[in-house]
Amino acid sequence: MQDLENYKDIFAPFEKLVEIEICGEKYEVPENNELLRCFQFLNLEMISMGDFCWNGSCANCQVWVKTENGEKPALSCRTKVVENMQIVRKAEEIKI
Repeated sequence: MQDLENYKDIFAPFEKLVEIEICGEKYEVPENNELLRCFQFLNLEMISMGDFCWNGSCANCQVWVKTENGEKPALSCRTKVVENMQIVRKAEEIKI
């Protein structure tokens, strides 16, 4: 991620980065943000220019999160990041 000062207005306020796993790879993303914003943090240009509605209507941001009972589908634009979250699959439109 480039200089955060230039982009702080697009992220919800955060004080620290939390670690999550996306398809087997670990990343640090800003706490208190929806997953789609976290993906934007990791790849600003690709996610910003992607075909996402940001309100849950298109489902282009769908991910599958590991839970105690297997995998649970979720829309990344409506799901807050949680430290140690494991995303096991993601829609093709999400390019990290």
